[in-house]
Amino acid sequence: MPIAKFALGPLETNCYVVSNDKEAVIIDAGGDPAPMLDYLAQRNVKLLAVCLTHKHFDHAYGVAALTAATGAPVYASRHEACLDDTESVRGGIWGFPPVPPYTTEDLPAGERRFGELVFTVLDTPGHTPGGISLYYPAENAVFTGDALFFRSIGRTDFPGGDQALLLRSIREQLFTLPEDTDAYPGHGPATTIGDERRQNAFCGDLC
Repeated sequence: MPIAKFALGPLETNCYVVSNDKEAVIIDAGGDPAPMLDYLAQRNVKLLAVCLTHKHFDHAYGVAALTAATGAPVYASRHEACLDDTESVRGGIWGFPPVPPYTTEDLPAGERRFGELVFTVLDTPGHTPGGISLYYPAENAVFTGDALFFRSIGRTDFPGGDQALLLRSIREQLFTLPEDTDAYPGHGPATTIGDERRQNAFCGDLC
């Protein structure tokens, strides 16, 4: 199975392992990564990278443990750095625990290869200033983080949020993907780009 989902952490963040027969990339790590590490061990694949769709606390609780266990580098957009000193990234907001510290390398828009795993990084800001989505053409799948959900969109009342910008990101980056693209969000069930274009009330006339 090239895409595996694990709902982890206090907000049951969807964390994804994308792999082939020897390599893997993890997208978001919102809780104890033990189930993902077990999955990697069972498949005997090497973790090449941890990619964050954005740096909100609930997507990052397991990052430090993953890097300690595997040595894999962590990537996020450099435009997320402006939030690093906020509770929405460091933790502490609403009484949730702090996030163990970790460091990231920049993940700019465009094609990005991790071994034989090839992604297209899409800039999808709005939920956060540096939010990204990761399109994986090999499986016609896009990992949307908290930009686009099943029949919903990401909230924009955190620091750096911008609803108009988020809607533009959805229109220009996500809704231009093929209609049958499977969309894997940061929370909740998967959907498709075509279904959201037709049925997501938050997106109005974007299609």
